[in-house]
Amino acid sequence: MKALGLPRRGNSLLVAEVRADDGRLKGVRPLGGSVAFGERVEDALIREFREELGVTVSVLGGPRVMENIFTHEGQVGHEVLFLFPVALPPGLFDGPERFVFHEDSGTACVARWCDLDGLDVPGGPDLFPAGLKARLRDAWDAEP
Repeated sequence: MKALGLPRRGNSLLVAEVRADDGRLKGVRPLGGSVAFGERVEDALIREFREELGVTVSVLGGPRVMENIFTHEGQVGHEVLFLFPVALPPGLFDGPERFVFHEDSGTACVARWCDLDGLDVPGGPDLFPAGLKARLRDAWDAEP
């Protein structure tokens, strides 16, 4: 089970690059991570952003839940995702389009703002999990 955040800046989403074991860019995904046993998903989300980016996010609403069955490096994976709309501290990530953060393991990762229209299109990175772009587009288009 994973808790992921959906920080938005206009039509852009803050995402982390997903690389194959050979270093090739496979796509991007929302930031966040695993929920520990006994931990509430909302608490896990806040913890993950604090660990990865050193910030406290504000949760703006309830989660969208997605089941994700995928293949990575030939192995089938299965996870349940809780995706929350979140706000970052004002002004903190307004300038840079991309920046480096570190996972708990110390692995360097790249986060970047991606325009939703540039995802899941030829020449653009895929947005993981599959189907998330359509869900976000529906939700964003329904906003006043």
